[in-house]
Amino acid sequence: MAITTYTAGEVLTAASLNNNFASGGLQLIKTQTIGTTVAAITVTGAFSATYDNYLITVNGGVASGDGSMTLILGSTTANYRYSAIYQDYSAATVTGLSSNSASNWLGVAQNSTSTNNGQIFLSDPFAAKNTTATWSGIRTNSNGQTLQGRGALADTTSYTAFTLTTSSGTVTGGTIRVYGYANS
Repeated sequence: MAITTYTAGEVLTAASLNNNFASGGLQLIKTQTIGTTVAAITVTGAFSATYDNYLITVNGGVASGDGSMTLILGSTTANYRYSAIYQDYSAATVTGLSSNSASNWLGVAQNSTSTNNGQIFLSDPFAAKNTTATWSGIRTNSNGQTLQGRGALADTTSYTAFTLTTSSGTVTGGTIRVYGYANS
């Protein structure tokens, strides 16, 4: 990226700043509102050859009860590998979860009657190679829980879509946003 030098007294405009920063940072790709009393949300057109790495956020809305969300890429329901840890607010014990061949990545977002939230970082979902993921979420009500996980999808499929599914009950409202990390 070329660096532009400005002189004293020169006025910077949005256009001049955009020219210098357009090649880096997060770019919003897609925003999808979560409907009413839904158990699964599919987001299409999320991944392309433009980006290698993505950030998916789940924010807002409420759930019919405490739970979490799982994630699948495309319609693939095999070969998800992961390890995750979680801890309830009321316990000092940290619990681990893992699988070498699951049907999804679990706990990628946390749901409660007060809010839903999660952050998922994906590497290479569109590339024809294994996709890796890192995720975290916090359940914010009095029965709260924190969860962090990492995993890989052991296949070489190129994906453009994903589905988030509740572990139990339904969710209403909130927003899913997909960002691409600009390749520089």
